[in-house]
Amino acid sequence: MLTVNKLIPQGRGLANVLLKRAASVELDWDTRQKSRFDAHDSAGRHIGVFLARGQVVRGGDVLVVEDGSLVRVIAAPQDVLVVRACAEHGSPFDLLRAAYHLGNRHVQLELQADHLKLEPDHVLADMLRQMHLIVSSEASAFEPEGGAYAAGGHGHAHGPAHDHSHDHANGHAHDHPHDHGHAHAHTPAAAPSRGKPLGIAVQAAAVPHVHGPGCGHDHGPAHGHDHGHDHGHDHDHGHDHGHGHGHKHT
Repeated sequence: MLTVNKLIPQGRGLANVLLKRAASVELDWDTRQKSRFDAHDSAGRHIGVFLARGQVVRGGDVLVVEDGSLVRVIAAPQDVLVVRACAEHGSPFDLLRAAYHLGNRHVQLELQADHLKLEPDHVLADMLRQMHLIVSSEASAFEPEGGAYAAGGHGHAHGPAHDHSHDHANGHAHDHPHDHGHAHAHTPAAAPSRGKPLGIAVQAAAVPHVHGPGCGHDHGPAHGHDHGHDHGHDHDHGHDHGHGHGHKHT
């Protein structure tokens, strides 16, 4: 038996020539909703699938075998109930109402624009017919919704241009140009002067400006700036704080 522990959703990134050359395996939903199962592919090989707990297999997915070969998954036709709105006595809204009631019963349901699919259940079929819906039995592939929290249900990639709004509550305005993808460097603010001056003249450098006892103006304790930045990824914040000197802060 060959082992499979990797799945490529819908064969993304694979060349068409590789997909056409790959073996296939036809599976119904009862098997595909499991993360561990055995099957035989179109080449007659016995494969054992061991995926992460909770991961399901969809038609169009590609299994990667331990020897590097690929196996395309085909959703096998199976018995299902197909529910449609009655054009004469109802409206498409009836499908929404039916989906609501079926969802309250935790029924696995495939949602389409003009119909619903569910596994055969004569009690549910009678309920739907009483709601003036058309219910028919068919053999087709079944791909029910995985739920909002299903593994791999939503891939949301944030590229470099993804905009994040950061609110900095400071006593004065700042212009923060954000350069995502680089190191996060902060230049600490100069500490306010405290205690009795030492009487030693200190020559202030032009850039950056260093405040000492002889810088020519007084900075009170209220001049401190507290910048709390909590970002989930690296940013490069260029802070340009222009403070006019030659005035007194009280």
